[in-house]
Amino acid sequence: MTIGWHFDNTYSKLSNTFKEEVKPTPVHNPELVVLNDQLAKDLNLDFSKIEKKDLSQIFSGNTLPKGSTTIAQAYAGHQFGHFTMLGDGRAVLLGEHLVNNTNRYDVQFKGSGRTSFSRSGDGRAVLGPMLREYIISEAIHALKIPTTRSLAVVKTGEKVVRENLLPGAILTRVASSHIRVGTFQYIAAKQNIDDLNTLVDYTINRHYPEIQSSKNKALDLLNLVMERQCKLVVNWMRVGFIHGVMNTDNMTISGETIDYGPCAFMDHYNPKTVFSSIDQLGRYSFSNQPPITKWNLSRFAECLIPLIDKNEDKAIQLATEIIDNFQNIYEEKWLNMMRDKLGLFGKNKDDKKLIDDLLTWMEKNKADYTNTFCYLMNIKIANNSLYNDKDFINWSNEWQNRISINDNSKEKSLELMKETNPVIIPRNHKVEEALKAANENNLEVMNKMLSKFDNPYNEQKDIEDYQLPSLDDNYQTFCGT
Repeated sequence: MTIGWHFDNTYSKLSNTFKEEVKPTPVHNPELVVLNDQLAKDLNLDFSKIEKKDLSQIFSGNTLPKGSTTIAQAYAGHQFGHFTMLGDGRAVLLGEHLVNNTNRYDVQFKGSGRTSFSRSGDGRAVLGPMLREYIISEAIHALKIPTTRSLAVVKTGEKVVRENLLPGAILTRVASSHIRVGTFQYIAAKQNIDDLNTLVDYTINRHYPEIQSSKNKALDLLNLVMERQCKLVVNWMRVGFIHGVMNTDNMTISGETIDYGPCAFMDHYNPKTVFSSIDQLGRYSFSNQPPITKWNLSRFAECLIPLIDKNEDKAIQLATEIIDNFQNIYEEKWLNMMRDKLGLFGKNKDDKKLIDDLLTWMEKNKADYTNTFCYLMNIKIANNSLYNDKDFINWSNEWQNRISINDNSKEKSLELMKETNPVIIPRNHKVEEALKAANENNLEVMNKMLSKFDNPYNEQKDIEDYQLPSLDDNYQTFCGT
């Protein structure tokens, strides 16, 4: 039976500076937990006639697909502001799978054993965090936000030492690529200009072919990456997503969300919301995601300085001009996104105040971020008495007045809102329920939850339970390492 793998592995052909050739560490008793049938279909892969035991061997790395070339990628990163030379310490890239000979996807194992980049780590992953990444990455995809995706999770049949002995697991992750800001930092730190040129050319050929003939490829690459990152973070802000660990090694050049460690979704609106147990100072809080994006992009720009211009001062000036424009680009995209959430067509000088007034009210009254916009769309939600508040009613009247001067009908406004505002998000407590059940070999809770996210923008039957915010204001997430 042919599964349909079509590997064309270009990154593995780069010099050894970029990677290490390594094989996944075999595991003794792998067991398939979940396989993403829809993603497999999207990738033109057919696993339908493969026995579960054989699938377990494939997705544990015990049996490698024909055409794969397994490597660990080198990269660096500013982790909570501190620079470190890193690399895939618990991940192995199988190769690049081609779909219809045009679309290229990295297929990677996460939790597949030690590499030379592991430092003191064990190279393994735990079932709970891998299933968390599976759930939330697929939810993020359903929410129409660029992201890496999850193809499969297997249990390894081995225990992993964390706070306790926990069941080991391996995630199969799919991405447009795993090239990160940290990849450029690693190569730049080596101070080999030829390797840096190689990486720029490779990245452009893979992700930004429209600038292949540019006179200043490095500068144009910086500009385009900034544009994509602005768009990505605006989408996070749209749905109340908090990444939790926006280190430079977790910022992809493709503009996809990557690494679902201590991530979570905001319930009641508070711009200072932090869920990560290790983020004591709120570096990666909800409201800090845009300025951290700019900070990370500045680190990217530093890597490109030698290629932007031979005159270092001029190169710094040109790069600075682009980075300084971040705020304007972000604010315009954010404002347009918020207009969409409120069903506002066109631009009005008072739009920013209208939006800020709503967010201020939401923060003051601990209103649920998702449900407030559902209420504005006349979608039934529980506990809506909060919206009888006179300040909210006054604001709502101003909003209706703004709607009335739209270039489009009220029906079109509502349509725009329903395209922008999800009815459900992966509520943190529901995710925890699913993970707890999965750890007890009950996948029904997780599968039911995932099925609801086939259409997160549509009203559905039996979703009330997924609309209720958590009652726990002290919810914390952990990175899994």
